Amino acid sequence: MTNADRQVPRRRVLPACHWGSGGGVASLTAMNRLTTSRGEFELARFPEDPRDQLRAWDAADEYLLRHLDGIDGEPVDLSGQVVVLGDRWGALVTALAGCRPTQISDSFLAQEATRANLRRNGAAEAAVHLLTSRDAPPERIDVLLVRVPKSLALLEDQLHRLAPHVHAGTVVVGAGMVTEIHTSTLRLFERILGPTKTSLAAKKARLIHCAPDPAIDRGVNPWPLTYALPDGIGAVSGRTVTSHAGVFCADRLDVGTRFFLTSLPDRIGPGRVVDLGCGNGVVGLAAALGGAEVTFVDESHQAVASARATFEANAGGRAEFVVADGMSGIPAGSVDVVLNNPPFHTHRAMSDDTAWRMFTGSRAALRRGGELWVVGNRHLGYHAKLRRLFGGCEVVASNPKFVVLRAVRR
Repeated sequence: MTNADRQVPRRRVLPACHWGSGGGVASLTAMNRLTTSRGEFELARFPEDPRDQLRAWDAADEYLLRHLDGIDGEPVDLSGQVVVLGDRWGALVTALAGCRPTQISDSFLAQEATRANLRRNGAAEAAVHLLTSRDAPPERIDVLLVRVPKSLALLEDQLHRLAPHVHAGTVVVGAGMVTEIHTSTLRLFERILGPTKTSLAAKKARLIHCAPDPAIDRGVNPWPLTYALPDGIGAVSGRTVTSHAGVFCADRLDVGTRFFLTSLPDRIGPGRVVDLGCGNGVVGLAAALGGAEVTFVDESHQAVASARATFEANAGGRAEFVVADGMSGIPAGSVDVVLNNPPFHTHRAMSDDTAWRMFTGSRAALRRGGELWVVGNRHLGYHAKLRRLFGGCEVVASNPKFVVLRAVRR
């Protein structure tokens, strides 16, 4: 049996930052129980939905926690400043709350899940310092734990931002499923932080071990990127776009958005328009240049920062920039038009839950006669959902891959 396959006894007593569940609120159907040597933790994703059968943790989270407990050597000293980067639903910082870690996340949903999971397990939110991907990191980092993100660009940007704050003695451990850790992932750790190696796989998860070298020449952080939009896409033709790391299609205009832009009316406005799931803000910019008052909304801090930079470089006047779960922060009946290119992935899971929340939230936020415009892959069948919610929808444009739909709030 390899070290990677060994199990830590569940009732082992840990020093200093041992902390477990006790108190907390009643469990919900969608919760899962993570059992560790530090205790058992009731966890849920956010927003909580009894129909959601996806866990709020995975084998990579388990493997990392077991490593910290010493399954392959001595336990890791967690008495210093512990930083957790990219904790997906707060499982890691909830289990480590007794160490008072700092969580850095780009995701509004992940941090709301963290807050809820801390409360559920009897820990005050103050037990964890919550930072976004746009905030300055702690001055000194003694232990850096990294959940490898789907976006290699986001990992590159965040490692560059954190590198000046680690030291030669910092313990750096990454974690991810085997399918998430590639040669390019390891090269990033090695180029930006220092010598890197991987662990054996356990339950299809793997760890990354990195020994920081403060003298390494890591080069300049290439993010954010800027590029000029192509011609033939209306008012935004030739405009400059800014994309921070982690934004979808950061270095070019994706084909779905291009099709959307060519299908929208030349002028949307005047009126209040929401660019929902704004990414780098190109669609909302088109509306703003047509005279609309635009609110840019995304659950990614990097995306909203990109939309702000894109707007400020190309448009005068005012706009709002909101990091939120869909339309949750928009007052009911206050919007004339919602423009939406919904995602259909959440980390590794493919789901239409996010699109459904976006559509239902849009309906609530629209005034009577207000319009929801949606672009999506044809095979996703968004027309059925829109007809169910709005009582009908119109196909504005379609090609072999994409469809643009329009639904009116009656």
